[in-house]
Amino acid sequence: MPKYSSVIIGSGSYLPKHILTNEELAKSVDTNDEWIVSRTGITQRHIVAEGQFTSDMAYEAAKSAILSAGIDANEIDMIIVCTTTPDNTFPSVAVNVQTKLGLKNIPAFDLQAVCAGFIYGLATADSFIKTAGAKTILLIGADAMSKVVDWTDRGTCILFGDGAGAVILKAHDADKQQGIISSSICADGAYESILVTNGGVSSTQTTGKATMVGKEVFKHAVEKMSNSVTNLLDQTGYSKNDVNWLIPHQANLRILDAVAKRLDFPKEKVAMTLDKQANTSAATIPLALDHYVKAGIIKSGDLIMTTALGAGLTWGACLIRWK
Repeated sequence: MPKYSSVIIGSGSYLPKHILTNEELAKSVDTNDEWIVSRTGITQRHIVAEGQFTSDMAYEAAKSAILSAGIDANEIDMIIVCTTTPDNTFPSVAVNVQTKLGLKNIPAFDLQAVCAGFIYGLATADSFIKTAGAKTILLIGADAMSKVVDWTDRGTCILFGDGAGAVILKAHDADKQQGIISSSICADGAYESILVTNGGVSSTQTTGKATMVGKEVFKHAVEKMSNSVTNLLDQTGYSKNDVNWLIPHQANLRILDAVAKRLDFPKEKVAMTLDKQANTSAATIPLALDHYVKAGIIKSGDLIMTTALGAGLTWGACLIRWK
């Protein structure tokens, strides 16, 4: 058994002030509120202000998480930011957050697995803590998806929003049965074309805009997210009845419902913040987690399963015992 376990001791989140409702969106693209809600469950999304960057959102979420954890920022000895929408091609968002927090001489890096980014981040942070590579890690999921959306494409622009969520993970004695129990991450580049941007640094020297084959993404999301959960439960010896909350990536209400149905998991135990926040990519899981924790819904001792699928395709799951 590893000497340390990774316990989430605090969470935080940030959403931009500007809210774009379905009704407002319908003024610029051929759609309406009823059509969007019936297909996605989304009623609104938050959009960054002019001059507001991913690092700004990440910093606000980080401050909130540090306050929640009750620690001094100087205790942080690693920063990981999961994002696919960095301020600049380089340097990383993580070093910008590090500077804003006034921290020096600690590792800080970005991790890119798109909508599965936060799951990848949890697995990465957990590995560093369990191998004594770090004691206190600031893990952030932050994305400004409005910057890579084609706002004339009804099939994609209705789905996305901007935001950031963060957690503080701290090393605890492994025998206390708290924190991250286990995680699993996977990828298959054979499906990269079904969810991709049509540009990039080395191909077009532009950011590009998101394109998606919706039916294919739906199929893979339901299959791979469900299988990730089932496989992780099998590996850890837990059953679905042991899980208090399922926090899936908030991509589309139809996906959430289909995953719950495939797992035969009660819908009332499936976290849902999608309606007010839309798909914020790597930020959806930490945003939902923070919302449910701050609302007093997630309680000490609860067993939480998270799962996500993102472009790549990338996917995975993480099982957590709440502190």
